[in-house]
Amino acid sequence: MSFSISGKTAIVTGGANGIGLAVGRHFANKGANVMFADMDEKHLKKEIGKNEEGSNIRYFAGDLREKLTQANLLSATIDAFDQVDILVNASRQVVTSDPLNPDDDAVVMLLNQNLITALRLSQLVARRMIKQADGNTDSGAGTIINLSSIAARRTHPDLLAFSVSSAALDQMTRSLAVALAPHHIRVNAVAFGSVMSASLKDTLREQRDYRDDIEDHTPLGRIASPAELAEAVQYLACDGSGFMTGQIMTVDGGRTLLDPVAAPAH
Repeated sequence: MSFSISGKTAIVTGGANGIGLAVGRHFANKGANVMFADMDEKHLKKEIGKNEEGSNIRYFAGDLREKLTQANLLSATIDAFDQVDILVNASRQVVTSDPLNPDDDAVVMLLNQNLITALRLSQLVARRMIKQADGNTDSGAGTIINLSSIAARRTHPDLLAFSVSSAALDQMTRSLAVALAPHHIRVNAVAFGSVMSASLKDTLREQRDYRDDIEDHTPLGRIASPAELAEAVQYLACDGSGFMTGQIMTVDGGRTLLDPVAAPAH
């Protein structure tokens, strides 16, 4: 089996910053065509540059919570690269929430942002994958990778909304995997601990002792780089993982092996 993704076309959401940007760049460096999608057009232009015809990287700006925006993203990808083989749902939001406040809408907000957006886009892209395969599924019709979190399995009072949305995303991954298996589309997820994303960098600047707390509760004793996560995502996207579907692959430096009374996942 090959670990190559060269020549394949990927949509990567959350592509303007942090983990999504790192995954998209890694894919492009490995020879894939990549559509970076994000609502932050200014940052997309800064990181990706111009949408130049003939390039293997393009960007699309828009609010992916809107169904029309998702349809336009898929159309733009097909116009640029003729097909879509990989969807990476990397767009996600982390906010604190008050578990005892019935007026706190964080759970609803994160379910919409982290779950419903990924679900609708996955459904839309899967239909395109089925259509373009047209029965030729020798190497699979496509693959979908969701970026989740170990927060789905660990609890922290301030992260109720994020934990609930992460757990829901994991179950969506399993359910879609079963539903799409007859169409030869694989669906998996990467659940990660602390990765040096843009949001974590901001948090570490504000809370200088937080890094020590994370490292003390991670057996490997450090925070992962976005590039390390990108390697794991590539594995799930390539033919080398061709018999994996419905799996939540954990990349956390061993954090979930320790006592759950530990630093919150970020």
